[in-house]
Amino acid sequence: MDRTVRAWVDGWVLSRGAAPPVVEPWGCTIDMGVDGHVARHVFGAIDEDVEETAVRKVAGVVTGAGVWLKVFRDPTVVGGWLGEGWWIDPEPGHLMTLPLTTTPEPTVPDGFRLRTWSRGGVTRTMLAAPDGSWAARGQLAPTGATAVVDQVETSPQHRRKGLGTVVMHTLQRAASEQGAESCVLAGTPAGRGLYESLGWTVTAPLTSAKFTG
Repeated sequence: MDRTVRAWVDGWVLSRGAAPPVVEPWGCTIDMGVDGHVARHVFGAIDEDVEETAVRKVAGVVTGAGVWLKVFRDPTVVGGWLGEGWWIDPEPGHLMTLPLTTTPEPTVPDGFRLRTWSRGGVTRTMLAAPDGSWAARGQLAPTGATAVVDQVETSPQHRRKGLGTVVMHTLQRAASEQGAESCVLAGTPAGRGLYESLGWTVTAPLTSAKFTG
């Protein structure tokens, strides 16, 4: 399995409280046990190394709704390998990485409140708006030399205010303090611009597909 993919899997499992990954010849299977997200099959190769035969084989034996595939290749390619019953996320994601160097101290906009805490091995940070409502959040799961950034979100009412940068700087500093040397995340097209402005680079495209039955 590609080292970056494995680091992301290990951190994602910790971040989401999922079952430990079951290693397969083509990648791994992760049980979630949630309605609409029962399990996910994550392929361990990226780009041209992803084998069409492996994807077809794994997808072909899925019969239950709510099972996901995570394939690190362009969806225009992966889509042609899947049969009926598969929904493909129209917004392809990206596997992104960042070598940890010096991260600036977060600058919280006036009136907003930042709080960060750790529990169960996961560090979470949040920003509350001046009126006390939720403004932004994110979390971090360290797995040794690599830390996984996960579930970074900003309220639609508070975008374009630099809150995403505050969240990312807070998590990156926490990763460094916990001994990580690099970070990895699976980002959406909406977040890619923010991450790249902070020095993150794209390692591979990410196709997310769900079996709907």
